[in-house]
Amino acid sequence: MVTFLPSGPGPLADVPSFHRAIGGAESNVACALALSGHTAKWVGRVGADGFGTHLLDALTAYGVDVRSVVRDPQRPTGVYFRTADDRADASHEVVYYRAGSAASAMSPDTVPLADLRATRVLHLSGITAALSPGCLELMRALCTRSTDRPLLSFDVNHRPGLWSPTDDGAPVLLELARGADLVFVGEDEAADAWGVRGGPAAIRAALPEPAVLVVKQGAAGATAFVRAAGNATETHHVPAPLVTPVAPVGAGDAFAAGFLSATLRGLGVPLRLRHGHLMAAAALTVPGDVAVPPPRAYADELAALGPDAWGRLRLGPGWTGRPQEARA
Repeated sequence: MVTFLPSGPGPLADVPSFHRAIGGAESNVACALALSGHTAKWVGRVGADGFGTHLLDALTAYGVDVRSVVRDPQRPTGVYFRTADDRADASHEVVYYRAGSAASAMSPDTVPLADLRATRVLHLSGITAALSPGCLELMRALCTRSTDRPLLSFDVNHRPGLWSPTDDGAPVLLELARGADLVFVGEDEAADAWGVRGGPAAIRAALPEPAVLVVKQGAAGATAFVRAAGNATETHHVPAPLVTPVAPVGAGDAFAAGFLSATLRGLGVPLRLRHGHLMAAAALTVPGDVAVPPPRAYADELAALGPDAWGRLRLGPGWTGRPQEARA
């Protein structure tokens, strides 16, 4: 979608102007991966309108391959407006204009499935499942376990406002998550959607199927459960560094991108979690949803810090381009 970011704080009724940017969970991840030096492709549908052109131009500028994107002459590109507040804050507002959008016309018949499967990792979001029956059918087809699919990564992204008043999508999201190989879910998200409380272990008990389950715990860090030999489970917890945010949005997509980047590089699970935290910190310290990540060598240096030094890490605006701004 095209995203309109507020020029200042306050409710939407009082914001005088907005800055145009791009947004969308999957495209955010693709942009962050491309900026991190990986080959990334975004597959979707946009309108044959100016917003669609802007979206594709922006993705291309980030280094994302958009050759499999379909331009729909009958449906518009989706847009949304949001306030500057934290999504968890009661004052946060998001207004979507995506009913009948080009993206909502996605289905197994309108998306090039071969392009989705010809990759090392296929990353999906639960947001897509909420857009239309065709989108849900597509998600179910992609989350069906098969021997010829790539590593399937799924971010739950529970957004009740996108579902119908009588269906918040929670059972569907649990179904899709059970078909994935790697799942990202927030601790608070699991409580809100599935009523699962009791910490990461309780979430793993409710969702044992994925080979890797990453439970995001906000400022407390993240916990990863990994299926090991003999069906045993390894558990890894990594605390998050202290971050001074500019805009408290976009961190979830960035965390997924950092974790996936480290996965593609073959790094161990604790380092994957640390790279997820660093990428999330990059997103939190810029106004938009997509941030330029720190240079790989610098990120590796920070990720390799000892436990005490990692615990003292402080990240603020500008830290990704100025190593002296990250102090341990």
